[in-house]
Amino acid sequence: MAEKEKKSEKKKQSLETLSDEELLLRIRDREDVDAEELLLKRYGGVVLREVRVLYLVGAETEDLIQEAWIGLVKAIREYRTDRGATFHTYATNCIRNQIRTAITASRRKKHQILNTYISINSYSTEEGEKLLAEQAGGKETNPETLYLNQECVEELEQRMREKLSPFEYKVAMRYLSGMSHAEIAEELGKPERSVNNALTRIRNKLKK
Repeated sequence: MAEKEKKSEKKKQSLETLSDEELLLRIRDREDVDAEELLLKRYGGVVLREVRVLYLVGAETEDLIQEAWIGLVKAIREYRTDRGATFHTYATNCIRNQIRTAITASRRKKHQILNTYISINSYSTEEGEKLLAEQAGGKETNPETLYLNQECVEELEQRMREKLSPFEYKVAMRYLSGMSHAEIAEELGKPERSVNNALTRIRNKLKK
């Protein structure tokens, strides 16, 4: 058993030296489960970043995380090297498109503003109806629309520079890079509570 585990570990280490495209070949040609697990792990940061961008502009992200992973799995299944894009670019687009599709499907539901994806608990019934009317009239200001319009991360970063304090900006950028609250607090030399409070302020500022 120990020998089998050693071989498995050695195989995983050798896989780590392969490019995304080489891993994809192993997945397709050999149905290599270890290669697929490694590729999913390798792109976990991309999934996290896409969902965290939405979180910072006001979205509730639990269901969107699942959609993002579905997009990544689709990318692994459908990517072709002759499409003229790297797997990284293709996977990122698949993740974004999967989230967009889920958001659009939810928006089509009558008298419902993304109640699965975007929390409107802070709005009264009257305010909720007003938002519905604004959407119907083409006045697009809510968080999911920012994503549907695919405002680039660079523009979001510029907005953060303008709206956030230096500390809040540092917290936001580290959060988007995938760091946990505890890791951010340790790196910035602040209590974790300060990081939590900063993220709350960041969301409130960017939602506006």
